[in-house]
Amino acid sequence: MQDLPSDRDALQALLDFHVEAGVDLALDETPHNRFAEPKAAPAQAKTPAKAPASKSNPPPSAPSPRALPKVAAGAPEEVASLAREQARHAQSLEELEGILAGFDGCALKFSAKNLAFADGNPQGRVMLVGEAPGADEDRIGKPFMGRSGQLLDRMLATIGLDRSQVYVANIVPWRPPGNRTPTPQEIAICKPFIARQIELASPEFVLCLGGPAAQNLLGIKDGILRTRGRWFTYKTEDGREIKALPTLHPAYLLRQPLQKRLGWRDFQALRRALDGRE
Repeated sequence: MQDLPSDRDALQALLDFHVEAGVDLALDETPHNRFAEPKAAPAQAKTPAKAPASKSNPPPSAPSPRALPKVAAGAPEEVASLAREQARHAQSLEELEGILAGFDGCALKFSAKNLAFADGNPQGRVMLVGEAPGADEDRIGKPFMGRSGQLLDRMLATIGLDRSQVYVANIVPWRPPGNRTPTPQEIAICKPFIARQIELASPEFVLCLGGPAAQNLLGIKDGILRTRGRWFTYKTEDGREIKALPTLHPAYLLRQPLQKRLGWRDFQALRRALDGRE
């Protein structure tokens, strides 16, 4: 048997690549050329007698597909209304997380590994909101844990902040399969929970990470490159107003490193607001 490579990071990166590509099941240890295999013999007219099944090795049975709960298969409008009703009952962030963990109305819950509810300090003056978890976040159960999270931490450090001083969440708390974009229906179902999460955390500032977060929280239609760096007002359902700043998502900055200068400007604007200079 070949020795395994000693580079654990390379193995983890390879596994992550396959998971991102949607490969989550190994059928065999070695590949097979099915086209080179002989054709199956035609079925016999007479069914041969079945061999007695071994008690120690019973024949394998194919796993049955996991059926979604009835509520997840309901009309999106009805499920979103149920989400609003349940989110409204939460009187604390801990209670909201428990309600969300028991909520079966979003089908993403049944393909994700974990609920990525939040990270950081809910008493922080700043709340950062992204779109949805990725593979690392799904595995760990917290938002912004992968490469984009590492970049976010470095960006926060440039203005003297870390996760002990900010609160981090996503609009959708479950990872969409293959890191696809959440559908409008999935966002509509999850939106009441992030709205209640913002109310309960009650930050002074909300930083919208990426266009989807800005568009869904602030009700704007323009793209992130047109809205980033501009201050908006986020209105909670109980009538409070919170200053909100859209900025570029760290995952986008990893793909477009030249745009990091724009993210730097936005974080500097946040620093000035925290200091009362903007």
